[in-house]
Amino acid sequence: MTEVRDRIIQIIAEQAMLDPAQLKPEMSIQEIGIDSLGLVESIFAIEEEFDISVPFNANEPEKSDFDISSLGSIIAAVEKLVSEKA
Repeated sequence: MTEVRDRIIQIIAEQAMLDPAQLKPEMSIQEIGIDSLGLVESIFAIEEEFDISVPFNANEPEKSDFDISSLGSIIAAVEKLVSEKA
């Protein structure tokens, strides 16, 4: 699933206007410098890239089944959705 991870990092890095090499799995979205609108745009890009539906409610992120606490947790959640789709 390296390809999935690399693409997610690319999407998040583009949103934050950073080099993908600067991102680490333990970094939070806030540490990366993405605000709530940027997060929503990133999730839309991830959904489109992998043809999946991310269970994320921007109005109530704490009630979502999608862990956005860190880059690593986002990668793990997307990899799970992609593998379930396959």
